[in-house]
Amino acid sequence: MNRHHWWRDAVIYQVYVRSFLDSTGDGIGDLAGVRAGLPYLKKLGVDGIWLSPFYPSPQHDHGYDVADYCDVDPLFGDLAEFDQLVGAARRLGVKVLLDIVPNHCSSEHPWFREALAAAPGSEARARFHFADGRGPDGDEPPNNWHAMFGGPAWSRVTEADGRPGQWYLHMFTPEQPDWNWRDPEVAAEFDRVLRFWLDRGVDGFRIDVAAGLYKHPELPDSDDPEADARTRDSVNPLAWNQPEVHEVWRRWRSICEDYTERDGCERLLVGEVSVPTAREHARYVRPDELHQAFFFDLLSAPWDPDAFQKVISEAMQDIAGTGSTVTWVLNNHDQVRTVTRYGEPATEGSGLGAARARAAALLMLALPGAAYIYQGEELGLPEVVDLPDDVLTDPIFHRTGSRARIRDGCRVPLPWSGQASPFGFTSGEESAKPWLPQPEYFAEYATDRALADTRSFWHLYRDGLQLRGTLPQLGEGTLRWLDAPPGVLAFARGDDLVCAVNFGTAPTPAPVPGTPLLASGPCPAGVLPGSTAAWWIRS
Repeated sequence: MNRHHWWRDAVIYQVYVRSFLDSTGDGIGDLAGVRAGLPYLKKLGVDGIWLSPFYPSPQHDHGYDVADYCDVDPLFGDLAEFDQLVGAARRLGVKVLLDIVPNHCSSEHPWFREALAAAPGSEARARFHFADGRGPDGDEPPNNWHAMFGGPAWSRVTEADGRPGQWYLHMFTPEQPDWNWRDPEVAAEFDRVLRFWLDRGVDGFRIDVAAGLYKHPELPDSDDPEADARTRDSVNPLAWNQPEVHEVWRRWRSICEDYTERDGCERLLVGEVSVPTAREHARYVRPDELHQAFFFDLLSAPWDPDAFQKVISEAMQDIAGTGSTVTWVLNNHDQVRTVTRYGEPATEGSGLGAARARAAALLMLALPGAAYIYQGEELGLPEVVDLPDDVLTDPIFHRTGSRARIRDGCRVPLPWSGQASPFGFTSGEESAKPWLPQPEYFAEYATDRALADTRSFWHLYRDGLQLRGTLPQLGEGTLRWLDAPPGVLAFARGDDLVCAVNFGTAPTPAPVPGTPLLASGPCPAGVLPGSTAAWWIRS
């Protein structure tokens, strides 16, 4: 792999900091815990880590409501601990990416507090989307948009004289006001933020809501105002994917190129881009914009060979055609885990969902391009679907009263060792409680048990990553679809490496002669069992 373009086929591990490993005994993961876990991640074989937000925040949305973009919340450590983490990662050859949130900030950010105290029409309010209300007394929102996490996308403020005043826009929660990127001060401030962290040695950024930032300049009514809340996706065309956003990524790419020219190590920008088609997605990864953007269509595809082939083919045609590589993902901190999503009962350690999740992992690691793994994915963790209402923290639940598509279940702290909670997650006393309760069955998924069992998810991922790093056919490149039995998806990498997945439940003939190089389950020569993936070298 070309060292200068390390990101093109890298495998990055997403660390949800508050749920990874707690070093202080308060039940919340922290940066020192991440540093302690680096040898585990190095052993797994990933190329880098992406850290969820650890900045000062009131934690209304677990850190995605940022109050200060250039510091560390005491909940997670301090800047000295961050520097130690980066240094430890560098010694192990592990890249470090930070999660940056440019669409919105916290309502406790100093600039937003200044805006609340300022008068309508002031420079302070111009950094955000403040507008007069409609109706005779201005008591109706400026438009009919709804927030993605439920409820109106506007909140009214009380002015300095005590009277009801203007409204401000928040496409997620009232505690997360949206920045107005049409104000030049906002762009300049984020230039400063990027350079602050790049100067501290980070290797790049994962960009939250990368298709956002700009809103339609006239803020008109939407034809489908509840679309974002209904789908939990950024589909309102007036609030997302505005053409001006591409200028931001060109500007950020230029900043990263400045640092690359200094030392020859390329800094990475990877975007959370939710757009309707692979073709629109491709616009974000043109040569002068983002290096990568998560391709969510594979994550959302039903367990069906035709669906998988369609989304993979579209990505290879439209995204790889820009000169970038596709960025594959099956799990993240906002989605139901694959073991459950593919049909696994939440309280069992084996079954159809687990088999499919293993097969999907092997397929993803065989695809051309980069891949991102969400913590616990390598353990085969299922979604925790039975958390009681009184422990739920997701603002979606608190704003809608509905448990539909809430995200706490995939954020439960990792089990590391032992037979009972906290399973080695926290270093505190036995009575110490993780910030979200771990179910008893997590004992079956603890990392110490996974490492000791060569049949575990962990070994499948580790073996796949080792082979991916040594086989020249894998990583960056192209694929060629092969004829296969019904219900089987098969493709070739290079001339002799084949990946095949049986999407059914019954065994089928292997699509090529040879002995499996790696399989997601028991795979006799000449046979591809149901819900199994395998890599072959042609005989």
